[in-house]
Amino acid sequence: MKPLNIAAFTAASLFILSACSGDPETSYDTGDAPEAETSAAFADVSDDRLNNAAATPAEWLGYGFDREETRHSPLTGISKDNVGELGVAWTYDLATSRGVESTPIVIDGVMYVTSAWSVVYALDAKTGEELWVYDPDVDRAVGVNACCDVVNRGVALYEGKLYLGVIDGRVEALDAKTGELIWSEVTVDQSKPYTITGAPRVVDGKVLIGNGGAELGVRGYLNALDAETGALIWRFYTVPSPDKQPDGAASDSAFETVGNITWGEEGAWKTDGGGGTVWDSIIYDEETNSVIFGVGNGSPWNQTLRDPSGLDNLFLSSIVAVDADSGEYKWHFQTTPGDNWDYTATQTLIIATLPLGENGADRRVVMQAPKNGYFYVLDAATGEFISGNNYVPVNWATGLDENGRPIEVPEARYAEIPFLQTPGPLGGHNWHPMAFNPDVGLAYIPAQEIPQAYATDPRFQDNSTKWNTGADFAAGVPQVVPSEVFRFLRSGLKGRLIAWDPVAQEARWTVEHDGPWNGGVLSTAAGIVFQGKLNGEFAAYDAATGDELWVRDVKSGAASGPGTYEIDGEQYVTITTGWGSAYLLSAGGVAAPQPVQPTVGKVVTFKVGADGTIPDVDIPLVEATPKADEFGTDDQLAVGLVQYARNCTVCHGPFAVGAGVLPDLRWSSYTSSADAWKGVVVDGNLQSIGMVSFADVLSEDEVEAIRAYVVQQAHNADGINDAIASESGGLQ
Repeated sequence: MKPLNIAAFTAASLFILSACSGDPETSYDTGDAPEAETSAAFADVSDDRLNNAAATPAEWLGYGFDREETRHSPLTGISKDNVGELGVAWTYDLATSRGVESTPIVIDGVMYVTSAWSVVYALDAKTGEELWVYDPDVDRAVGVNACCDVVNRGVALYEGKLYLGVIDGRVEALDAKTGELIWSEVTVDQSKPYTITGAPRVVDGKVLIGNGGAELGVRGYLNALDAETGALIWRFYTVPSPDKQPDGAASDSAFETVGNITWGEEGAWKTDGGGGTVWDSIIYDEETNSVIFGVGNGSPWNQTLRDPSGLDNLFLSSIVAVDADSGEYKWHFQTTPGDNWDYTATQTLIIATLPLGENGADRRVVMQAPKNGYFYVLDAATGEFISGNNYVPVNWATGLDENGRPIEVPEARYAEIPFLQTPGPLGGHNWHPMAFNPDVGLAYIPAQEIPQAYATDPRFQDNSTKWNTGADFAAGVPQVVPSEVFRFLRSGLKGRLIAWDPVAQEARWTVEHDGPWNGGVLSTAAGIVFQGKLNGEFAAYDAATGDELWVRDVKSGAASGPGTYEIDGEQYVTITTGWGSAYLLSAGGVAAPQPVQPTVGKVVTFKVGADGTIPDVDIPLVEATPKADEFGTDDQLAVGLVQYARNCTVCHGPFAVGAGVLPDLRWSSYTSSADAWKGVVVDGNLQSIGMVSFADVLSEDEVEAIRAYVVQQAHNADGINDAIASESGGLQ
């Protein structure tokens, strides 16, 4: 599709009924994008430059800054002495009220960011002036396959090209200077619920990209594509084929030797794909020519349903290393054997050199703080477990054995009786990027405490349509939540920034945040740590002590990974803002006052001495009043609770409490009419803006029961809001 110049953003009704893929209307004016003033070798990013990113600290060359993905910049222009003078240099409107998770890439004075629906923006990094915009023209209906909103975490640049993963499963190469499409390849079976939300990486002419969709039923893999043509070079599957036969892929030998024996012969994995999607972390170790990547959860989550054999199910929830040239297996380490809880190992991977060898000698290691709550340090060359410890409270295991295997609590293997577990499926750490400062030897973890009650879903059906986890999200949930219960639930949700010593395996310092979620982290050689928060704050901390040095309200959730760069001797710090994923906000809906102010995603860039402003969001709040009288029998309301939890919670929030990205169903006018509600949920009348039909998983009686439950929650809203107001001093 031709690159576009954005001229206007039209905010249409944000408050109509919608599923995960719904989007406010956005209008684009087509025009000829001006070319950036660049040299003939524009964006000439080579492997040598990527391998030596610290030699060009003025630029941010890759997703994690360097190959090791430390997110630690050598720049020192913003210091502890002047960080308090940071002001807004410029802002840019990303024209979306959906989730924004992109880390900006800055090369040759141009900033590249992405927003919802995989739209790419090229901006003048000094002024914020728009250079070009590329929209891959995604069918909004595919958003229903996105577990956690239609987000995108960024792009990769290599030898003049920009590489983009598109949410519908395409990978595309653009001319970095003009935004013109060079090639486009579909990398998934688009008849299945695959998505791509992660940032590609490029190694020696190969574009590395995984995918998502394990909550809905797919088989995961990592692709290496030819950077010039998009042709597949190698593929590594992360779970075996249903018949355990070779695929003709790079992973065949791994399954023959170590993988197949860890799966039984029965279970839903045979039809649901098994999961194991590689949806985020991918790094390159130049010393061993290895690609190291994290693998996601099982499909379905519940192992009793997925594979009743109870075996380890490799390579779910694992860190895997393969040869960069061939994709051949080298080693693996499984963080959560027999994953049962959505404990992905796709969180930030960082390579570092630590004094962990014999007699304190240096040792090259790979570190990760995955969802399961334990921080792992492994030998980067062999995958050998060196050490581990829990970085957040954990109750599903009592510790790790000498090989790093969790010592499980038996009750955590849930069945009909719910088990209230921490961490829950959102993890002790999720996608928000971690950073590492080698000068002080600390990793900075955006951590959280969000427990979840797990129980086996008695209504589970072996299919790959919509959410299909095998876990009952309604377990132990009352139809009406009293204010004191809501207050208790809210008090248990915590977010924090943890400075973790990976040698001592303990926290050096911790900063507590309001609410459960916080944002990605940036470290600099000036001894500063930058982090955004869901409440809209962007803050700077002393890297050694955690003392707050500066904070600014960016007027929107700041969850993405910040970046920094230098132009004409001035250092800039930048972050993309926007509420973040819908699942994130489902948890946030429990923690945030209602109604929540919708926000428009932006790029917000700071420098010392600047005095710019961040525009206010000019979108009116919806009238938070019930649109229908309460109705429904106790039995009908009970069905509505269960079916809402199974089909609606992930997008529209627990207890039907929305959080600003997608419509708060309690205040939707569609609840006032059974026919109108059916027209949306069953007939798909709003499919053009992303709310697809649920006729394949819900009967008309169940759809009406959900309406009754949502209306009931609307009439119960005052108690919830009063509980929040009593703690926060009033609604926002």
